[in-house]
Amino acid sequence: MGTKMTIIATKGTLDWAYPPFILGSTAASLDFDVTIFFTFYGLTLLKKEITAQVSPLGNPAMPMKMPMGPKWFRNINWNIPNIIQANIPGYETVATALMKKTIANVGVASIEELRSLCLDAGVKMMACQMTVDLFGFEQSEFIDGIKFVGAASYLDVASESQINLFT
Repeated sequence: MGTKMTIIATKGTLDWAYPPFILGSTAASLDFDVTIFFTFYGLTLLKKEITAQVSPLGNPAMPMKMPMGPKWFRNINWNIPNIIQANIPGYETVATALMKKTIANVGVASIEELRSLCLDAGVKMMACQMTVDLFGFEQSEFIDGIKFVGAASYLDVASESQINLFT
């Protein structure tokens, strides 16, 4: 393998789970030597069960629209401001269900499928041990095939990489 690439995955929401796995699997298919370092909330993407949700509040550019108004007016979609989203009980659950349905409808792989694809393609996955300790996780909560390391181990790999990405 010629080109080396690292990715730091720091976010654990459904929409932010896709970039490290898509970039990692794509780069591996191009014969890159890929390492993904999962830290803070991104660490949850390595748990055996991924419970990632969409958070419209964390992404004001997210096109969450809802038809409103009288029946003749419902063909018009209105953006729902973040301040209102924050006060609607269950909004993240609804947004997550809608996103998962859209993902399935257009044939995009699930996070679990992309993660497996990465592992099958030889992408190395590092879990930040400090974050494991900070959040009170146990190593047994995570999938097989990952290494629990400190930041210095990631930096050793990154220092030899031509491409270093942060997601």
